[in-house]
Amino acid sequence: MSSSSSFPTSRFPFAAGARAPGSRRGAGGGGSSVRPWGSTGGTSVSSSGKRIQKELLDLNASDCSAGPKGDNLYHWLSTIFGPQGSPYERGIFFLDIVFPRDYPFKPPMVTFKTRIYHCNIDSTGKVHLDILKDGWSPAFTISKVLLAIKDIINNPDPYTPLVMSISRQYLTDRAKHDETAAEWTMRFAR
Repeated sequence: MSSSSSFPTSRFPFAAGARAPGSRRGAGGGGSSVRPWGSTGGTSVSSSGKRIQKELLDLNASDCSAGPKGDNLYHWLSTIFGPQGSPYERGIFFLDIVFPRDYPFKPPMVTFKTRIYHCNIDSTGKVHLDILKDGWSPAFTISKVLLAIKDIINNPDPYTPLVMSISRQYLTDRAKHDETAAEWTMRFAR
């Protein structure tokens, strides 16, 4: 699968040009109007819920898609397409994003669901990224998080690894590292 048009929309309905959850076509045909998530009468939304709603509407990260899983505003699914020119090129990586109830004061928990050969992502899908821990700021958005993850995919940090053996290989035999990463991408991310 090399383009977003062949994306498995049944597993990820808001990808490949589908409208985001909560959106509907306007009366004018081509335009669309979006109602706030969960706006069913008098239901109140917490401040963290309002922030997440706003980020859903503002989400504009290239080569990334994200949105709520079903009706749960606090649990999202995301995809990141492997960066061109990297061993992860043409890979489609699925991520699970869980927002804490006190978001944005606490970072979201992001986990890779697609296996990836990377020194900063372990076998459970845990991502080592400072902005998802101590470096978190309420000023960050999920768009910025996804862009930071895409950047670390393309530019691993072997000096703060989660997987030492991959880090060691990255530093000592980059060609073999890239070959293995490309093999894993072909096997697990297509």
